[in-house]
Amino acid sequence: MNDYRTEAPPVLRDFLAYHETIKAHSRRTVDEYFLDLRNFFRYMKQIRDPSLKDKRLDEISILDVDLNFVKTVTLTDIYGYMTYLSRDRVQHQNSSASDYGLNSASRARKIATFRSFYNYLTNKVHLLSENPVKDIDSPKTMKSLPKYLTLDQSIQLLGSVDGKNRERDYCILTLFLNCGLRISELVGLNLNDIQDEALRILGKGNKVRIVYLNDACKDALRQYLAVRRPIVGRDCNAMFLSEQNKRISRSGVHALVKKHLGEAGLDAAEYSAHKLRHTAATLMLQNGVDVKAVQEVLGHEHLNTTEIYTHIDNEALRVAARANPLSKITNKKNK
Repeated sequence: MNDYRTEAPPVLRDFLAYHETIKAHSRRTVDEYFLDLRNFFRYMKQIRDPSLKDKRLDEISILDVDLNFVKTVTLTDIYGYMTYLSRDRVQHQNSSASDYGLNSASRARKIATFRSFYNYLTNKVHLLSENPVKDIDSPKTMKSLPKYLTLDQSIQLLGSVDGKNRERDYCILTLFLNCGLRISELVGLNLNDIQDEALRILGKGNKVRIVYLNDACKDALRQYLAVRRPIVGRDCNAMFLSEQNKRISRSGVHALVKKHLGEAGLDAAEYSAHKLRHTAATLMLQNGVDVKAVQEVLGHEHLNTTEIYTHIDNEALRVAARANPLSKITNKKNK
């Protein structure tokens, strides 16, 4: 387990603590910041110190990295590191057969970490007079449309749910498909988050939103809560429980979603819990819900994040295709 409180030098620890305690970012986000910065400074130490040349990066400590070291980083260093990530970085650390080179989305996230770190040092605590990454561009990322289940596939998935935890699993899938929850939001639900006909959702950045429940969600919750085991201890208020009577984990939710996808005859390798969130958004937009309302339901900070779903099944594009004067010309020789 990585813990920046003991494994990071003060100059990084203060930045990470600021994001966790003041900016209220999740531990998962802060841990990703730490891993990005730790790997970068391991790389920097290795290329500057010949005695570290034959060491693996994960063997290099960064506890001696101080403000003076941080000040010496240049834009050229950042570009060198990006080249290393693009060509030489192992994609899957625990696999002996892994390919090399991180994709542009992964590299863009690391650039975002560097920007945040040096903005903090320059503009928040004023420990640096010059920001070496202020003019850096992010790698271009390939935009892809979200994958989602069709209405028929969604009904097929719900209809296939059976077994020991039928009520729980059916309720989880129903909330994903109707409310578009993130997996972290579903895992974090508590019993007292049910408020009449709505759910109180704790989203990204500890932002709270209210999602109203339709009849399917209310019925699924009623059936599940009728069989939910009462427990004591730390997780007594958790909405969804594991077999061990603890709050269900992210991995537990991923596993049950994959299980039921397979049992429904759907490709479990192609879809996931997050794809069910995409499905909820797409079905809402296909059935006339305003994009601004969908933005509120999903908890998107920016409208353009929601608007990507409007490109998936756009009737106006179908009309445009049929309106082309060549649309009815077929190859008569092959008939």
